Amino acid sequence: MVSPDAVKRFKVRVRELTGRNTGRSLEQLIQPLKRYLMGWKSYYGMNEWPSIMRELNGWIRRRLRSVLWKQWKTGSKRYKELRRRDVRKDLAARTVGSSHKQWRISNSPALSIALPNQLFIKLGLPEL
Repeated sequence: MVSPDAVKRFKVRVRELTGRNTGRSLEQLIQPLKRYLMGWKSYYGMNEWPSIMRELNGWIRRRLRSVLWKQWKTGSKRYKELRRRDVRKDLAARTVGSSHKQWRISNSPALSIALPNQLFIKLGLPEL
């Protein structure tokens, strides 16, 4: 079983590896994260709590979406990136015009469409 303290330490370490102020590409963010996740997965691999692993997978992807949203910085850049990734005009405009910060926006439908789970898998992000 994964203890709550282990989950807290895991999240702290992932936050360190995916700093929002580093200016690195998504591929560059995933490389050190990949190494850490593989080690964590092998240690807790025979876990009888797959729901915790699913929750942590979702949390990591949300963290990466949040980092990208912050990197896009301006409203026009955010709008262009969302449109380039097949988000409808009205949804992109509503998301860009939102007053919420990046963590809240990272859970929005627009970012789920623009940055689907398959994108992270294709970039090499391992599943827990």
